[in-house]
Formats: sequence, C-alpha cells, structure tokens
Amino acid sequence: MVYFAGIIGAGNISETHARAVQALPDVEIAAITGRNVARAQSMASQFGATSYAGLQDFLIHKPMDFVIIGSPSGLHAEQGIAAASRGLHVLVEKPIDIALDRVDALVHACREARVKLGVIFQDRTKPDLRKLKQLIQSGGIGKPILVDARVKWYRPPEYYSGSHWRGTWDLDGGGALMNQGIHTVDLLLWLLGGAKRVYAHTVTALHRIEAEDTVVATIEFDSGAVGTLLATTAAYPGYDRTVEITGSNGTVVLQRDTVTSLDLLQVPSDFVSTEPQDANASAASPVVSDIRGHSAVIRDFIQAIETGENPLCDGLEGRRSLAVVRAIYEASRTGQPVAL
Repeated sequence: MVYFAGIIGAGNISETHARAVQALPDVEIAAITGRNVARAQSMASQFGATSYAGLQDFLIHKPMDFVIIGSPSGLHAEQGIAAASRGLHVLVEKPIDIALDRVDALVHACREARVKLGVIFQDRTKPDLRKLKQLIQSGGIGKPILVDARVKWYRPPEYYSGSHWRGTWDLDGGGALMNQGIHTVDLLLWLLGGAKRVYAHTVTALHRIEAEDTVVATIEFDSGAVGTLLATTAAYPGYDRTVEITGSNGTVVLQRDTVTSLDLLQVPSDFVSTEPQDANASAASPVVSDIRGHSAVIRDFIQAIETGENPLCDGLEGRRSLAVVRAIYEASRTGQPVAL
C-alpha cells in the first residue's frame, strides 16, 4: 500500500521532511503548503507534489493520508486540529506546540477524530540510544543518580535575523531551550522517566532576540536522580551534544548520539556501539541535516496507522517535554523552583 503525505511548512525543516519521505519506498508527497507561497511552490515542483497557498484548500487534497507539520511551533496545534477534523493523521515536528492548553486541545481533537498523533523526536530511533534505554530499564547502570547534559551549539546572527519567527515568544515559544534543547529534554525523560521539579536561569547573552539563547537548569527526576541541563546557541563554533548518566553501577557517556564511554561494574556482553558517526552532522553546522532519523520516525508513524499501536512519541509523550520546558521558563522568571 502506498501512503500519501501532505507537508505543512516550506522552511528548512519541511525540506528535511520531504527528503525523508522521498527516501521511503511506499510513501509519496501529495501536497505542500506554507506561509512562504513561493518556497512551497518550489518545493512542490522539486518533489512532484501539488502546492497550495491556503491551508483549507490543502487539507481537501486527494489522495492524502497524513500530514507532517513543520511550520512555526506556535501554529502546530491549530494546524493539527484542522487536519484531524478532515480525518488526516497528524505528525508534528518538535515541539508539539508552545502552549500546554493548545496541546491538550490537539490531543483531544485527534482522539475524537480517531486519527494518530505523533511528534518527531528522532533521537528515539537511534540504535545506541535505544540500546541505552534498554540498559537503563533493565537496571544495567543501577539506580540513576546524576545526569549532566550539555547542548553547546552555535547559531550565527542571520539564523535569527533571517527568520520572522525564530527566537520569538509568540511563534517559537522561546529560544535555545524550546527550539534546540527540547530534543535533549525529551531524551532525558525517555531514558530516565518523569521530572518532578526544576530550577533554572536563562539569559540572552549574544543574539538580538526576544527569548533566551542560553539556559542552565537543574532537574529533579521522579526516580530520585538529579541532573543539570545546559543549552545555548551562543557557544562558537558549536560543539557536539554530550550527555553523561551516572548510576550506582557506573557511568555512560553519549557524544553525537553514540555511546563513547561505558564504565560499569558489570558490562552487558551484547552492549556495543551501533550508530555510525556522520562527519557531516555536526552541531556547528545547522544547514546540513541527516534525514535517517526523520525517515525512521515517519516509517514508525505509518506502522502505528497500520497496527493501531502508539507511535514512538505520541501526543501525551510529546506534551511531557513541553511541560518541562515551560516549567524551566517559569523557574527562571520567578527565581523559584517549579514543581511538575
């Protein structure tokens, strides 16, 4: 069976979505719409799709089975609800939206329409990260104690000045944390379980934007583990993300989504590094995008449609990372810890 995808958005991430769809043998791009009509038309021509200037005309295109939303984050829920009302399954680029009440409305709309809702957090598809989740769940690192996550990336001034929405509160919902760091927030929640309290401080250190470009947060997890999260787009020239997780049985270090160090009292014999490092996928270069993770998310989403099971990250799972991000912003604003 061939599935037909519609793409909402015509920016860089939507082009990544289109290339990820194109890499799958049984999926075709049916239609594209975006606020930048000329860019949407260009993408449609490139990928053999029909372009639409307006969302409502786009949503009645036939055939179309699901939409992939890559528009500004503050539009995700509104557009997802519109798609669900037409009986279309909804796959949303992270974050699921920027406001929790709108997320709740989207989850409700998809449930009422009996369509699938998924969120693109491609970390959940990566081999080393999946094996690490299994290791932690099986007690391989013992009781989680300490987490240190560092997202020290760089975005040049034109990354923000060339966009009408990046770094704004209304459409981006924040800065380095909401747009870049939320991947790592989701990863930590996926690996370690829920968070119960956060402390934080945010600053706009380098860029001329409304929201923060640097955040330092402390997260207390339900498991009793405590962790620090540092996220920035002001660390020239940009460094690979590093996550260190220490348990009562030892420490695991992740760099470039690969286990680079595994120092445990007892190491499982079948735990080996499986994710090849891509020299082109540097955090210092946001222009280059690796579509493998996105293709895997789309493939998983289609499987969820076929089987009726939940996708890797459904709406409620996608809501968890947003709740933590919103709590971090609140903690920074008030100077007080915020409970989740």
